[in-house]
Formats: sequence, structure tokens, C-alpha cells
Amino acid sequence: MADILKTYNTNPQNPNPQIPPSHYDIFIPLQNPTSTFNFETAICSHGLFLMAPNEWDPHTKSLLRPLRLSLSSSAASTSALVRISAAQRAVLVRVYGVRHLATEEEEAVVRQVKRMLRLSEREEKKVREFQELHSQAKEMKFGRVFRSPSLFEDMVKAILFCNCQWPRTLSMAKALCDLQLELQCHSSIESVNVLGVTKSEVATNKPESFTPGTPAVKESDRKRKMQEVVSRENAEVVDECKADLNARMTSAVIVNGIQLKKKFTTFVSSISDENVNEPNASQCFNESSRAVSEERIIYSTQKMGNFPSPIEIASLDEKYLAKRCGLGYRGARILKLAQGVIEGRIQLDQLEELCLEASLSNYNKVDEKLKQIEGYGPFTRGNVLMCLGFYNVVPSDSETIRHLKQVHGKTTTIQKVQQVVEEMYRRYEPYQFLAYWWELWSFYEERFGKFSEMPSSDYKLVTASNMRTKKTK
Repeated sequence: MADILKTYNTNPQNPNPQIPPSHYDIFIPLQNPTSTFNFETAICSHGLFLMAPNEWDPHTKSLLRPLRLSLSSSAASTSALVRISAAQRAVLVRVYGVRHLATEEEEAVVRQVKRMLRLSEREEKKVREFQELHSQAKEMKFGRVFRSPSLFEDMVKAILFCNCQWPRTLSMAKALCDLQLELQCHSSIESVNVLGVTKSEVATNKPESFTPGTPAVKESDRKRKMQEVVSRENAEVVDECKADLNARMTSAVIVNGIQLKKKFTTFVSSISDENVNEPNASQCFNESSRAVSEERIIYSTQKMGNFPSPIEIASLDEKYLAKRCGLGYRGARILKLAQGVIEGRIQLDQLEELCLEASLSNYNKVDEKLKQIEGYGPFTRGNVLMCLGFYNVVPSDSETIRHLKQVHGKTTTIQKVQQVVEEMYRRYEPYQFLAYWWELWSFYEERFGKFSEMPSSDYKLVTASNMRTKKTK
């Protein structure tokens, strides 16, 4: 992996050596960029991309979120905010708040991004095979379903999908990320900088149960004071990053009477030997939009927490976790999952290894292991198995029943819905889920508009109840 990274890791050139760079760029080359892959479709393809800490920017068509700089699930690790966007024949990962990444840190970032976008040879093979069965999906370059950077995050979010309305699912995910930031502050953080980089000393073994000593009635005051502390610590970093941004915006161009700033620095991927020409008007508009967005990052993400890791959740008090994040009974299940991972009873790496070959035999093995984990019924397991790359089963719930009735005119019950979807999508075997999901997702976009253009304030409106009424313009 390290040898591969050397072929496409590129540090951004710094036009002003006196001002330290505020980000570090990594280019992930695409094997077949014009064949099956579409960047927007790969991300905006599942409700997981709408859930915190993911933040899709519809203006720059990029995804923001923190990623960990270590893949260990049994120890706390530093996080860094990244922006993931499309580049020429590549995916660009911009890591904020760092001047350099060690080789193992680069590998961790790349592996997480590849997992999210399903950039692997075996996933590419699945996409091609499915698109040969489904001409409309092939035309749209649909076949990669977005997932989280870690299996643990996928498994927790699968629990958040169950037995609640979509707005609550979104709020629970956001609360867990807010809690993660609070835990970092509580645990004698070395630093939590404005760009999401965190450092803390945490034991690799399971810590004692944590319950904040602040009474509930003081919760709002505690949060306010904590945010003030973070803001003071971040002031110098903000000034430094803003100065760096302004220094690199040194020239301007006039377009339709409007003066637009353009970046002095051009970032060139080492996988391309093409000459870089002066940007045209549309490129300047894009550069200006991206620069404004990057300045917004500096100010708006200083309170962005990552999704909590197993060790961070495992140390919590069950009642506190449930109440703080509005999880209800899910709190106990999420806590037991995290503790099982930390104690070695649940081997996430082993589950992912079984999925390297998506055979029916391996599917049954993984399904059986998931059955042994409290809270993983058929629907929850189906979503986890989909995230792991098994597409032969459609996770069915009340939303599936609504879709069958509204789109296909088929009335069924929760007891029989699985049998109905198996018969309906059998011709796409072993990619029944992808066929079902393409249909469901397309119908959602028909009603609500393209997800890649939707502001985050509208995410909570994407519910089954609103599907019954046509979108108003």
C-alpha cells in the first residue's frame, strides 16, 4: 500500500514559504474513470451520506467529514477534517489542519475513502456485472452504494435506522458526533483544533465507565463554557489558516463585470503530465466558490465531532449515553456492541475478511455471526450485509411496503414483504438489492429533487409521509 501511495501523494505547492500550508492533498487514481464511476452518484446514493458527521456541499459537489488517522478500533486516535471531491481521473482528498502525514496515516485516510466510495477491484467487478443486468443503472453509472469509513460506524447507524422516523435517525447520529467532541474535551485533550484534528492520551485497554459529573440542569452552561474554551484555543489557528487562504488568493479576473479572485496555486496530480493552462471564466467561478467554501470550513467546523469509536463509546455509562443522544433502548445495544469490539468478542476485521468473496456460503457465515449480536434482527442485519458488499437480500421494512404499493400497486404485509421482493427482483440475482435501491432512490429523487443539490436543511423532509404528496415547485 505504501508503494502505491507514493505514486499519487502530492503536497500542495506553497507560493509563500513564510506561511505554512493549512492542508495536505492526496490523489486516489481511478482505474476506469469514464466507465462505471460517477463521483456524485457514488456518494449521493444512500441515506448514510446524509447522516453526521458527513456533510455534503451541494455548491462544490464535495463531501466533508472527519476521518481518523489510524485504523485501530481498540485505541483512541487523532482525527482530521477532510474534503473529498472529484479530480481529473482521480478522487482528491484534502486533509485540513496538517502540514504532513506519515505513511501509515496516509494509508488510513486512503483506505477509509476507498471504503466509502467502494473503490476496489471486487466492487468494480460487482458494479460491471450489475450494470450489464440493468441498462438504466448503467446509463446513470449507478452501482456503488455509499457507506461509512468503518464497519463499526455502519453497524451503529444500522441500529439508528430501526423503528423510528428519519428525522430522529438524523438527530441521533448528530448527537453521537457532538458527544464525541465533548468526550475529547473532557478527557484532557492535548488539542482540538479548528479543523477537526484532535489529540488525546487514552489507554488502549477498556477504561472505566464514564458519566459526566455535571448535573443535567447545568448541561447547557457546561456546553457553552466548553465551546468558549475551544474557541480561545482555536483563535491562533483560525488566524493562521485565514492568512494562508488570503495569501493564495492573490490575483483576480473580471467576468460579467464581477471581480473574482482565483487561486495563485494550482494543484497538479502526479498521475497526469498534462500542462496546466490559465483557467477560463467558468473555472474561475468554480475556484471562487471553492475558496469561499474552504473559508467557511475554517469557521463552521470548529465544533465538528467525528463519529465515536468503539473505545469512546465503551467507556460510557449506559443511561447517560441513551439520554444524551436520545437513543432510547438503542443506547444499550450500541454500548454492548462497542464493548464487544473492545473486548475482542466481536471481530470486525474477521467479518470484513469473510466478505472478500461474496459467496452464499460467506453470506450465511456473516449473517450467523451478526445474529449473535444483540439488536441485529433481519432488517438491521440486511443493512449491515449490504454495507459489507452482499446484495442478494433486500432489507425490508414498512418503507418497502409503501414503495411496493405506491410504485407497483402491490399490497402486502410485513410478514410477506420479503417473499414479494425476492420474487420481484430475482432476475437481478445476485444483485437484487442494487436493483431495488436504484428504483427506490430514483423515485425519491423524482419527488424531492436530486440529493446532490439538496441543502442539508431539507434532509429531514425525506420521509415516507412526504412521499405520498408530489413535490411542489
